[in-house]
Amino acid sequence: MTTVLLLLAGLTLLLVGGASLVRGASGIAEAHGISPLVVGLTVVAFGTSAPELVISVMGALDGETDIAFGNIAGSNLANLGLVLGTAALIAPIAIEGQIIRRELPLLLLATTTLMIMTLDSQLKGFDPILDRSDGLVLLLLFGIFVYIMIMDFFRQVEDPLLATIASLSPQLGTTSRAWMLILGGIFFLGLGGELTITHGVKLAVILNVSTTIIGMAVIAIGTSLPELVTSIIAAMRKEADLCVGNVIGSNIFNILLVLPISAMIYPLSIPEHGTTDIIATLLFAAVLIPVFIMRGQIMSRTVGGVFLGAYLLYIYLRITGT
Repeated sequence: MTTVLLLLAGLTLLLVGGASLVRGASGIAEAHGISPLVVGLTVVAFGTSAPELVISVMGALDGETDIAFGNIAGSNLANLGLVLGTAALIAPIAIEGQIIRRELPLLLLATTTLMIMTLDSQLKGFDPILDRSDGLVLLLLFGIFVYIMIMDFFRQVEDPLLATIASLSPQLGTTSRAWMLILGGIFFLGLGGELTITHGVKLAVILNVSTTIIGMAVIAIGTSLPELVTSIIAAMRKEADLCVGNVIGSNIFNILLVLPISAMIYPLSIPEHGTTDIIATLLFAAVLIPVFIMRGQIMSRTVGGVFLGAYLLYIYLRITGT
């Protein structure tokens, strides 16, 4: 019981630390005249992915690469199945064509690239691993992604994903308060990461399951709670672009920012069934395109229920090992 409570405490500290870091860093940036666009694409993108990044980096440094990878793979699966499925159950989601034409293909490209990286090692007879060269390639793709959104901004093209990032940029008062929030955020992220890794491993031992499962089924859902809450609120307010942009943006950041930074610091070994998890994420994302095209760019409650059910079934099969 103590292990579970401390794990939950760690997840809570990660979420509080990430939010605090975003607010503080945004305040400092705005005080120095940095544009909201730059703040959104750097500070907010980094801060909202901070819980996943901390878990991945600390897990890798502690030798718990399974829990690090499981957190990212599980977070992306949870975003597509749990978050999007739940939001569609609340209210059907109507999508702008631009998301189908560009953001979703970009997510598919990022996920496919990651899958090829893992399969390449396996086909050569080596244990699958994400090394520094792989991280560099993924970071290059992230740079292209940021460049495209900046060009949209200057051309004054409305981009739902860019609007989502901008909506997450907080307004803050004094600079001194901003620095306090930054320091507090860093402290909470460090403490929360240590608690989550330590007691996540202990919980895996107690339940006699792999740390990958704990990363996917427990920690990933915990670090995806901000996306879940944001998407539910967006669905209730009929703000479909914010809902879908939140999910797609988070997944892109996880693959093109969090994973490569972790791999650049310490190469990540891909756990058993890790490639299967990547393929599952790719299938979830790929199915969205025909769903939106065939149904007039609307994700109905029925489809949302199917997505949620498929996610829960996949997690159940991973936990039971069937």
